[in-house]
Amino acid sequence: MSITPHIVVRDASAASEWYQRALGAQERDRLTLPSGRMMYVELGFGDARVMAADEFPEFGVMSPLGLGGTAVVLHLECEDVEASWQRAVDAGAEVLSPLADQFWGDRQGQLRDPFGHTWNLAQHVRDVPRAELEAAAAAVFGA
Repeated sequence: MSITPHIVVRDASAASEWYQRALGAQERDRLTLPSGRMMYVELGFGDARVMAADEFPEFGVMSPLGLGGTAVVLHLECEDVEASWQRAVDAGAEVLSPLADQFWGDRQGQLRDPFGHTWNLAQHVRDVPRAELEAAAAAVFGA
């Protein structure tokens, strides 16, 4: 069994290009309809994949830009988070939380892409003992 995020964007072709340039994705497949709208584009992020599609408002399929935000965060584990972060920022990603060492052992920051989706870019830097993790989480988020 597996799960694959299927995100909706305005202009899936442009999104595919941006995700390749900014986040290192590789386009694997796409299905463009005669209207020019894209039913899907399959993007590879290492061994994971994400499907992206154009908006189809007539079917209630809307992007974060059409909805006014998203409740989903896509978490991208990077081998070199500093380089990945800089590439995304240089490509126009909006910084929501700067890249920093986090109490759970990752170096992580949060970005918004030009299509309205939120991404955590992270690299694991240290293992955190469970007791330390629980104490730090309680201190930050309350008991």
